[in-house]
Amino acid sequence: MQESPAAWSALGELYHRYLTGLLLGMVTRVGVEPAARVVFRTFRNQHLEAFMPGLEKLGLTNEPDAVACAKYHVLSNSLGGVHVEWIPETDKKSWVRYSPPRWIFDGTAVCGIPTELSRAMLRGWHGHNGVTLGNPRLGFVATSQTTDGQPGLVGYYIEEDRDLDPDDRVRFRPGERPPGPAADLPSPSWDPVRLAKVERNYAMNYIHTILPAMTEELGPGTTRSVASVVGRQIGMQFHSTVMEMLGVDGNLGLRLGHLLAGHGDRCEVAQVGDGAHVKLHSWRLFNPLSVDAVVFDGWNALWEGFALMEERILSVTQRLDRGASHFKWVIS
Repeated sequence: MQESPAAWSALGELYHRYLTGLLLGMVTRVGVEPAARVVFRTFRNQHLEAFMPGLEKLGLTNEPDAVACAKYHVLSNSLGGVHVEWIPETDKKSWVRYSPPRWIFDGTAVCGIPTELSRAMLRGWHGHNGVTLGNPRLGFVATSQTTDGQPGLVGYYIEEDRDLDPDDRVRFRPGERPPGPAADLPSPSWDPVRLAKVERNYAMNYIHTILPAMTEELGPGTTRSVASVVGRQIGMQFHSTVMEMLGVDGNLGLRLGHLLAGHGDRCEVAQVGDGAHVKLHSWRLFNPLSVDAVVFDGWNALWEGFALMEERILSVTQRLDRGASHFKWVIS
């Protein structure tokens, strides 16, 4: 079974909604402070994985540090379908503006996201840029946050004339305003097919990092109780949207096979009576040898939600993360 741009788009939509659901699920089920710890770890891990390779890929390694950081956030987010603007000031002070609607706090969900989660995001990623670049004078100042009812997440990277203490790498100064309008910063000229895959990867990467972060911060039991319920809810809530985007006729097994293959993994589907057996031979989203079993349970809850909407029973009989050669689902 081959991956397709339609499957990439459907997965990007599904994982986008799952991410927002996980944030809300943690806030309502375990509290703001634990949820903020998970967000910090998620964004710090993403930063450590992606920031330096991204600077290279986007051709920003020769820019001044503050400018490179601001441009990085504009370009990398725009490739994922997120609107961010760059407002230049000087080589040592460069602004970004994440304009509403905020992608990560999708739709009306923004009303239920505490500011602590937005601050944890900034501390996890933006506040570590200077450390990664070996520039202890570089920090980020947030001047506006959507979660406080202000006009978007706005702030600037600034290179000070002194080394910054860890607590000063992200500071909050509401009310400061950018010096002028946004500058034109063209995105890389990638073809539509490549961009569709990038948008899928953008959303996938959040799930790749947040589920292990939940396990590390909340423990397996709490992660299972939150991620499994949220996964089923999102699977049910967005079943029709995802299936329409996928555009594949046939039973649930065939459509699930197309979605799973959309990750770039080898997937096989065998029709068995009015049901199906679905085999997934690799797991690009996670390393099955390095994640807790609860990560699979949370991820698999999405497909359970789909099955519930079609009055099907979805059973897992083999698991890569438990030493099998593949995942196997039986749909009856």
